[in-house]
Order: sequence, then structure tokens, then C-alpha cells
Amino acid sequence: MKRLLSGNEAVAHGAWEAGVTVASAYPGTPSTEILEHLARFPGVYAEWAPNEKVALDAAIGAAYAGRRALASMKHVGLNVAADAFFYAAMTGAEAGLVVISADDPSMHSSQNEQDNRQFAKFARVPCLEPADSQEAKDLTVAAFDLSEQFDTPVLLRLTTRLCHTSTLVEVGTRCDQPPRSEKYPRNPAKYVMIPANARRRHPVIEQRILELAEFAETYEHNRIEMRSASLGIITAGVAYQYAREVFPQASVLKLGMVYPLPKRMIADFASRVERLIVLEELDPFIEEQVRLMGIEMYQPENLTLYPNTKTIFPLIGELDPASVCAAGIKAGLLPVAPPPAPPTGGEATISLPARPPVLCAGCPHRSTLYILHKIGLPINGDIGCYTLGVIPPLNAIDTCGCMGASIGVAHGAAVADDSERHFAVLGDSTFFHTGIPALLNVAYNRSNVITIIMDNRITGMTGHQENPGTGRTLQQKETVQIELEPLVRALGIQRVATVDALDVESIEKTLKAWLKEEGPAVLITRRACALLPEERKEWLPLKVIEEKCNGCTICFRIGCPAILKSEKMDAKYDRPLAEIDVSMCTGCEICAQVCPRDAILFRSQMAELYCART
Repeated sequence: MKRLLSGNEAVAHGAWEAGVTVASAYPGTPSTEILEHLARFPGVYAEWAPNEKVALDAAIGAAYAGRRALASMKHVGLNVAADAFFYAAMTGAEAGLVVISADDPSMHSSQNEQDNRQFAKFARVPCLEPADSQEAKDLTVAAFDLSEQFDTPVLLRLTTRLCHTSTLVEVGTRCDQPPRSEKYPRNPAKYVMIPANARRRHPVIEQRILELAEFAETYEHNRIEMRSASLGIITAGVAYQYAREVFPQASVLKLGMVYPLPKRMIADFASRVERLIVLEELDPFIEEQVRLMGIEMYQPENLTLYPNTKTIFPLIGELDPASVCAAGIKAGLLPVAPPPAPPTGGEATISLPARPPVLCAGCPHRSTLYILHKIGLPINGDIGCYTLGVIPPLNAIDTCGCMGASIGVAHGAAVADDSERHFAVLGDSTFFHTGIPALLNVAYNRSNVITIIMDNRITGMTGHQENPGTGRTLQQKETVQIELEPLVRALGIQRVATVDALDVESIEKTLKAWLKEEGPAVLITRRACALLPEERKEWLPLKVIEEKCNGCTICFRIGCPAILKSEKMDAKYDRPLAEIDVSMCTGCEICAQVCPRDAILFRSQMAELYCART
């Protein structure tokens, strides 16, 4: 049976078909949907872990116990999980172990665009890269077989375009895998990585990669497609689709396994074509290895080859047919395209206005960021919805590096005797992810940092996934609900308070009072994300009283998309009055609280007004 599946859905289906028993992940775009879909299949235990290292450790433990297991993450998540990834490469496992890295070329939702194929080479593990949803499913199944055949973790590299586009997939049924070991292994020489054992294991994994390279020569997912001998393209992943679209007559060596490479197959392919090029996204990962094999590649006269730089195609950003075509023309591989013909009728081209990212109307983070901007001290941010506080008019984030970095960076500035007091801002899920050790460091070393944990009761930016503070698991089972304030106190922070995230006055008073005192402190601002279904039921749009508004602009400074500049002007100051878009307003009342003229009605006043009218 064929189904239209996204790459993420196809990976989930492939994992289920392969008999996966345990899957663990931390949500991160573009990988999030893999676990969300896999969790719905019978016979699978799926969980959201607090972070990617915990997820991979859990998958490793399941694979040690003889059950096929999977860990999924976005590309930067593998940085967090690197310790686990490298020791698993050394030990192997009793059953198939697959690590999914969803890379993000062009950084659609990421702070970098690292190419995680490099991790495979670094750790000496095989790397598979699918080109469409069908291959995403097939290579997921193949990855588990490969893992067990060679006693190694397998890295499955996806990219954003593959994760989120859909193609037809021939789906199958589940092949339940009996446990591959009766008892948990008692094999210290293989599984206890003290130096003596690790030194004995290192030659084993080096030999393993040689055997994998030999296997790659006849691997069914590496194939040569001969067409014209004038041009040969070595490619993998979604770049294969661009090769076929832009160079339809070219011969192609399509790689499903991008590490280790099949050297004899590549040499044979190179001998059969007049010009050889590599088409791949991001790093010259394949290209460099082909050059090191001593294989001559096409070098355009008008392009200079720099060390560690791709010869023809862009090193930076996501490829697409247009960029591949432009690079092909520049390299002399394609004729210069004629200019596009002018439109000859039909619908006029619509010019859409710019739509910068912004905190949603009713976002409970807005009040805190507004107050922090007013205070004007350094604000060290983190990864989450609140990162959007960097955008005008809030201008409330000064640094943002990675998950959990806000507290550590603020601590570093504090102990370096920076002249200003530092704030650290992060969300509840991010705090559970890597904020806890950082806050423990603040408490232990007594740095003068004020941390603000913005608890919106969910993992927000990736699409409302559960976390240890929600009281529910990924598979919607009731579980323990971790309360932040007792946890923070247990870490050694003595000055802790929890306030309503929409109470502007309480937030401001608390922070200003703490600025007069020395030592670490933690403010927990708590209010559920306005977009959660239970919160939507409580929406009540507010209203501006035109007679009281003088266009002072203070309500505009909170950056709420529901507050607009009216076409009506204040008679005295000639400034636009405020108005509220009732289709967007949630009734959070932040604007009403900051308005100095009481020109915006509160919810209670709106209810009275509504009752009077009815």
C-alpha cells in the first residue's frame, strides 16, 4: 500500500516496520515529528527525554538489553549527545541502534548549519542519507540491519527539506524482533570503557570501518545511473533530486551510504565519464574524500579551488534547483539561460508584506521581556519562544548561544566582575534540558545572577510537546509533575519566587527589589502558553477607549501583534491612536496594565460592557 508521507513520518514508519522497541528524543525542528508519529504505533515505547544525551543514553541502554532502539534529534542536539554517541561507537550494542540527525541547511530554525556527516567520520560509524520519503523509510529499516551486522550505531542524516516534504511511500508491516540477548550483557571488556578496555576496542572499530567500506562497494543503496558520459555527478540525499532536475542527461552515482565511501565504485564511475563533479549540501564532505583518493575532478577555469571549499556549488545555505542551476552555468556546465520572458497576462503578481517573527498575541513571556527592557541591564537569552524578545520593540535579549547557555554565560560575566548585574532568561523545558546543571553552578559558586524561568507549561516553540513539568508523557500517560520552585530551592537557591507571568507590576517590583540585594535569585513566571487549547477557551478581546487614548505609544512598546496604530490621530499631539485587532487579542491584559491613561479596558470591564449590551 502506498501513502503520502513526509520524510519524518516515513522514518517513523520505517522504525516501526524494523521492529523498534524503544525510541527517545528531545523535540527540535526539523526532527520533532519523528517521535510524535512513532509514539502512535503499537508495540513501541516512545518518550520525550529532558535532553538529547539522556535520549541517546536511553536508546543505548535498550540496545544493550537486546532491543532495537532509536534516538532522534536535530543537528545541534547531537552536540549535546556527543559523549554518548562516541562511547556507543566504541562499544557497539546487542541490538540495532540508530541515531537520527536532522540537519538544517540555511538555518530555518537553528543557530548554525553544521554538517553532521562529519560526526560519522569522527566517531567511525556509518552514515546513511535518504533522498526522498521512500528512501527515508527504506534506509531506516536498512540502518537497523546494518547496525546489527557490523555491531555499530548508525547515523541517519536527514535535512529540513527532506523532513518536511512529502512523497509517496510503499509501506509495509511490522517485523517484530525478538530480544537478541536473554540477559543484560555481562561483558566488561566490551561495555566498560575504562582506558584498558577502550584501548583494546579502538582497533576493533578501525577494522570495522574498513569492513564497512568494503561492504559499501556492493551496498544496494549505492547505485550508478549511466546516461550521457559527458558529465558524471556524485551526489546523495536531497541533492540527488536537484541533480536529476537540473542535469537530466548526466550520469549519476547516487550514494545512500555517505560514510564510508565505496572507493572502487567511485573510481569506476569516474573512469566512465568525461567530467566528474560532486553535488552535496553544506560541507565538501564527499568532494574532499574523492580528491584524497587521487581522482581528478572537473575544475572550471573561471573558478579557483580554495582549501576546504567546494569547487562549484555553494558551501553555505540550502541548495535548490535555482542555486544549482546558477552554479552550473557559472562553472560552464550549463548554457547561459535566456532572461525570463515578461508576463503575458493572467493574475498580477502579489507582493506580500514582510512578516518578521514575533511573540504571539497573549504570549506570557511578553510582560517579563518588557520589564527587562525597561530595566536596561544585560539579558542573556536561551533557545525558545522568548528568543524573539531580541526583536524590536522589546529589544530584550543580548546573547543567545545554545540550550541552557543563558545561565552559564550570565554566571561567567558575573564572576569576571562585569560592572553590571546580569539576568539569565530561559523556559521551563530548556531549564529541564540543560539549565539545571548551570543553575547548580550558580548556586555552588554564589554568582550574582538573577535567573528568570519562564514557565509556559509546555515546550512551546517546537509545537507543544510535553516535558517533565507538564504531568504527561509523550504517549499521554499521567506522570509525576516536576514543580520548579522546590527543585530550584533543592539546587541551593534561597531567594526564589513564583509569580503570574501576566502580572506586570509583581514582576517589576520583584526584580527591582532583588537588584538591591546581592547573591543569586530565581524568578519563576508561570502562565500557560496562550495557544494551548484550554487557554483558547478563555480568550476575551479587549478594547481601546478612544476618548482616553492620546497616542503615547507605550502600548506599542510591548510588541503585541494585536495592538495596531489606528488611522485616527490624537488632536493635540498628532499621533496615531491605538486600536486592538479583536481577531487576534486574547485578553492577556498586558497592554491594559502598562497604559498610563487607563485607555484599555480590562477583562472584567469588558465583561461588564458585554453584560450591559445584552
